[in-house]
Amino acid sequence: MLGSVLTAIVTPFRADGAIDFERFRELASFVVESGSDGIVVCGTTGESPTLTDAEKLDLFRVAVDEVGGRAAVIAGTGTYDTGHSAGLTREATVLGVDGILVVTPYYNKPPQRAIVRHFEEIAGATHLPVVAYNIPGRVVVNIESATIARLAEIENVVAVKQAFDDADQARFIAEETRLDLYCGDDPNTLAFLELGGVGVVSVTAHLWGAQISEMIHRYREGDIEGARALHEEQRPSYDLLQIQTNPIPIKAALNLTGHEVGGHRLPMVEPDENELAQIRSCLERAGLLATASA
Repeated sequence: MLGSVLTAIVTPFRADGAIDFERFRELASFVVESGSDGIVVCGTTGESPTLTDAEKLDLFRVAVDEVGGRAAVIAGTGTYDTGHSAGLTREATVLGVDGILVVTPYYNKPPQRAIVRHFEEIAGATHLPVVAYNIPGRVVVNIESATIARLAEIENVVAVKQAFDDADQARFIAEETRLDLYCGDDPNTLAFLELGGVGVVSVTAHLWGAQISEMIHRYREGDIEGARALHEEQRPSYDLLQIQTNPIPIKAALNLTGHEVGGHRLPMVEPDENELAQIRSCLERAGLLATASA
């Protein structure tokens, strides 16, 4: 297992659109010191589609340098091109990351047997543990249960990040395969623990990492009511995610709380005034931001 709380870390940008590596270092250390067992670099939340290969490799390198040895560094190397993904995976492996996250190929809509071939090729490019990232809401295609069972036959595919709230499929992964089940949507973390999940690849752990870690700890210790109480306390963080497409809300929340991660590269944009007010309200309700004076 790569950890219980893995933060899908944002990519900070400067005003000119370049990556702010110093802010990235600071944020990586902050989330690790705040309850995360590892970070996922260049995932959806890291705006990976807008990053060049060179930028991704630089982020992997900096992450290993900053938190390697203290936390797991999981490199997001998946794209809709199998050969490209395998090549990036080889380079990330050389840099000393601890694991690889591979999303279902998007846009080209492969059949299930092609998904298996995709993962076979990428897993064959590394000795590291590989996490399959199933997020049909973004890539259109669901990795079906029978296909997940076939992925479990690949030696170094070790887990599924399941950003899909199908309880039956989540239970299948946890009970009928050898793969670790990670929740890929923060509001479902407790439900996934109840289904046999081992943890979460989290967006809200940027600011709620300690609470998430404690919730998982309490659940494992048998304090179900305590875990459920912490789940309820995190309602503002779940509401935050509903305001606009990720990572727009979490980046705004980080900026409002002083982490200065900058803006986005198109096609992501800044929140509008109404969205920003909602984000601020979530932070105020959570006690992370002082309520504005009347």
